[in-house]
Amino acid sequence: MKTTMQGEHLLTDKREKENYIRCNQLIELFEELNIGAFIVDFNRQVQAMNYSAQALMGLRESDVVGRDCRDVFWGVPCLVQCLIRGDTDGEGVLPDVAPWEEPDTEYLVTRIAAPIFDPDNTMVGCLTILQDHSPIADLINRVQYDERNMKIVLDSLDVGIFTVNRGGRITFFNQAAENISGYKRDRLLGQKCSELFEGEDAPDVKLLRESINTGETLQTHHGRIAARDGVLIPIRANYMALKNEKGGIVGGLATFHDLTLVKRLDRAISGRYTFHDMIGKSPVMQKIFNMASVVAKSDATILIEGATGTGKDLLANIIHTIGSRMNKPMVKINCAAIPENLLESELFGYVKGAFTGAEQDKPGRFELADGGTIFLDEIGDLPVSLQAKLLRVLEDKEFYPLGSRETCHVDVRIISATNRDLEQLVKKGQFREDLYYRINVMQFKLPSLADRREDLPLLIAHLLRKLNAGKSKAIPTPSKEVMEHLLNYTYPGNVRELENILEHTLIICKEDIIRIGDLPVYLQEMDELGKEEGLSPPSGRGNISKITREKIAQTLNQFGGHRAKSATALGIDRTTLWRKMKKYGILT
Repeated sequence: MKTTMQGEHLLTDKREKENYIRCNQLIELFEELNIGAFIVDFNRQVQAMNYSAQALMGLRESDVVGRDCRDVFWGVPCLVQCLIRGDTDGEGVLPDVAPWEEPDTEYLVTRIAAPIFDPDNTMVGCLTILQDHSPIADLINRVQYDERNMKIVLDSLDVGIFTVNRGGRITFFNQAAENISGYKRDRLLGQKCSELFEGEDAPDVKLLRESINTGETLQTHHGRIAARDGVLIPIRANYMALKNEKGGIVGGLATFHDLTLVKRLDRAISGRYTFHDMIGKSPVMQKIFNMASVVAKSDATILIEGATGTGKDLLANIIHTIGSRMNKPMVKINCAAIPENLLESELFGYVKGAFTGAEQDKPGRFELADGGTIFLDEIGDLPVSLQAKLLRVLEDKEFYPLGSRETCHVDVRIISATNRDLEQLVKKGQFREDLYYRINVMQFKLPSLADRREDLPLLIAHLLRKLNAGKSKAIPTPSKEVMEHLLNYTYPGNVRELENILEHTLIICKEDIIRIGDLPVYLQEMDELGKEEGLSPPSGRGNISKITREKIAQTLNQFGGHRAKSATALGIDRTTLWRKMKKYGILT
C-alpha cells in the first residue's frame, strides 16, 4: 500500500512538472509578440509571468510567483472566474477590455482568460493574456495545430481565423470569422474552404494552397470572402502553413480583417464606384449591369429614369468610373435644388460685371467638367428657358457664359436622370421634344424595389453589413417574422427607404436577433392591420394599402364614423387611425 501511494505521489509530481513546462512554453509564445501573459494554478497562485506582462504592469515575476492573484493584480484583476466556470467544452473564456493605469501611463488592454487542462482533461489552472492590440500573425504562425488551450484564446480575438487540413477542409473557425462571414462554424467545419470564397479557382484559395505547399506566409490586401448571404466581402488576409510539434506541415491557417468600412471610405474619398456597390441578381438588374458595361466605354449621352431611391446617382457614378473618362472630373448638379434665377450661372458660369456682385469671372459646372462627365440630376425640372441653351451644348459643345460675348468650348459627356415621365412633360409642353430625343440616346430604366423582389434578401444582408461596418458587435439576424415582413413590404421609397428602415432597426435592436418591435412603428402598425384581416402576408404594398384602406373604411362605417370605437376594433390607437384616414383621404 505504501509503495502504491508513493507511486501515485511520484506520478502527480511528474504531471505537475509536465504542466509547468507546457505552461511556460505557452506564455513564451506570447512573449514573441510582446503580448503579456500569466498563469495561475487551481489554487489561484501565480505560477509564471512573461516579460511583456511584467513590463506592462510594472511587476517582477519573482515578486508575484506563489502569491494569490487576487492580492497581486489590483489594476488588471485576475479573472479567476475561469477556474469556476471552466469545463470540458472550453466555455471558460472570459474576454474583457479595460484600461490599466500606471502613475504616468494608461493602456487599453484586452484581457482574455481561459482554463488550462492537463492531458487527462482535468482543469489545472487559468491562463490570462493582456493584449494591447498588437499584431498576432507571427504568434499564430507558431501555434500548434492541436493546441486546445490556444484555440480557446483564438476564439476570443477580434480577427477572423480559420484553419484547414492539407486537403483544404476547414478544421477551426473562430467567432470573429463567424461574425464577418455570416456562417456558423457548424455549417463549415469539414467543408472545403472554397465554400468560403468564390470556388476552387479563387485567388485566396490558391494563396492558401501555395502557403501549405511551400511553408511560406503570404499576404493579400485585395481578398474577398463570399458571405453566407452571397455578398462579396473585401478582406485583408494572411495565409500561412500550420505545423505540428515535429515541424511537419499539417495544414494551413488564415487570418483576415473585414475591409468593408475601409473600402467605403476609399470610395467616398476617390469617388470610385463599381457594380459591387449596386446590388442585384434579378434578371432586370443583370441586364442593366451588362448594358452599362458596354455603354460606359462610349461617349454616348445617357438618360437614367427611375423612381426616387432606385439608385440613379449610383449608376451614373459607376458608368463614369468604368468609362474612358474615369480619370477626369465628374461634376454633379441637381436641377431641382437650385433656384431658377441662379441655375443658368451655375451651369454656364459668368464673367466679371455680368450682374451686380459679379466681381470676377466664375466658371460654370460645364466648364469644370471639361474632359469628363456632367451629371444633370432631376433634369425634368430644368426650366424651359434653359433647355434651348442645353440643347446647343449637346449639339455644338459650346455655350456663352452669362454676360459674355465669347463662346466657351467644352468636351463633356452628359448623363441625365429624372424621376418624372419626360414623355408626358413633352406632351404638356413642359419639356422640349428635341432636347428629350437628344438626351435619350441611351436609356436606362431602373426598376422599383417592388419590381425586383428577388433582390430583397441580398439587399437586406448587404445593407445590414454596410450599416454595421465599424461597430464592435456582430450583425444581428432578422427573425423569421421580421424577414417575412421586410420581404412583403413594397418600399415606395425603394432602396433608400429600405436602408432607412434597417438603420432605424440597428439603432433600436440591442440583441443578436431583430424582432418586430425593432422595426419602425408604421411597419408594425401595418402588420397589425394585416393580422386583423386574417390574411397571409400580401405580395406588395399596393395590396397592403388596399386592404388597409378598405378595412378602415368598413370599420368606420360599421361604427357610424366613431373613431375611438373604430381604432379599438382595428387594434390601433386613435392617432394612428387619424393619420391613416388623412393618408388615404377617408372622410367621416
